[in-house]
Amino acid sequence: MSFSEIKEPIKQELEQFEEHFKGAIRSKVPFVDVIARYIVKQKGKKIRPILVMLTAQACGGINTSTYRGASLVEILHTATLIHDDVVDDADTRRGLASINAVWKNKIAVLMGDYMLAKGLLLSLDNDDFQFLKIISDSVRRMSEAEILQIKKSRDLDIDEATYLKIISDKTASLIATCTRIGAASATKEPVLLERMKEYGENLGMVFQIRDDLLDYTGRKSITGKPTGLDVKEKKLTLPLIHSLAKAPNNRSKQAIKIIKNGASNKELQELVNFAYEFGGIDYATKKAEHYSSLAFKALEALPTSDAKEALREFVKFVMERSK
Repeated sequence: MSFSEIKEPIKQELEQFEEHFKGAIRSKVPFVDVIARYIVKQKGKKIRPILVMLTAQACGGINTSTYRGASLVEILHTATLIHDDVVDDADTRRGLASINAVWKNKIAVLMGDYMLAKGLLLSLDNDDFQFLKIISDSVRRMSEAEILQIKKSRDLDIDEATYLKIISDKTASLIATCTRIGAASATKEPVLLERMKEYGENLGMVFQIRDDLLDYTGRKSITGKPTGLDVKEKKLTLPLIHSLAKAPNNRSKQAIKIIKNGASNKELQELVNFAYEFGGIDYATKKAEHYSSLAFKALEALPTSDAKEALREFVKFVMERSK
């Protein structure tokens, strides 16, 4: 299935979500509302709200609380992106100039804080305390993982267990938040709630491992050079972690030296070749396949429906994407 086909079971509900999201971030302060409306223009794929709504549909049906849950997830995700753009000094976001590029860092940070507050109030005003508990735990995990990754990147000291812990907390926790909130909005059945948590966690692991693989196997830039962004930022991901563990000591030391010194474009290609030579690419691919099979297994608890099939296809879509 294409991504548009995956969204088909909730096509009409997605349109309604857009209105809920706009209303949820609206401000009575005109200037703040101008920025809020600009944020709505930065249209992404809406992967997270789509997961919330597909899961709710598969677990019993979309209702008003589902829209609130989907809006909460998108609001908090957007808040983190705004703050990330400030930290990274990014100029663009989703094809448009970033908030910090248009209104400078101070307003961008405050706008991120505003979005965070709006998300929390959306849940508090509607007594969605379970949603708040789920997402607060996710934000804690994400923050701890980000700090740990920064520390490990500085030291270039990361093994597979630490890497899996980081991506579980940094990426999989937010994907699981979407599926947990979606399920919680539609059912109280403990087995379904647990299985949808498992589905989200494992889908998140697939998502991040595949993303890390694309740094080595994805499309080259227009100059024909490998992207290698993770390596440039001195982030060790699974293809390189596995290869460093399997390569002879002298080859591993040479690879680490290249990363520490800031790899040139030619050296980036050497590191890509290194990851292929010592099995890192194959190993990471098999690891992603392992987590995808766990995600499929978790879906077995759901009754047959178009939404369940879409959730299955979502896993395949993530596994097969090339950019």
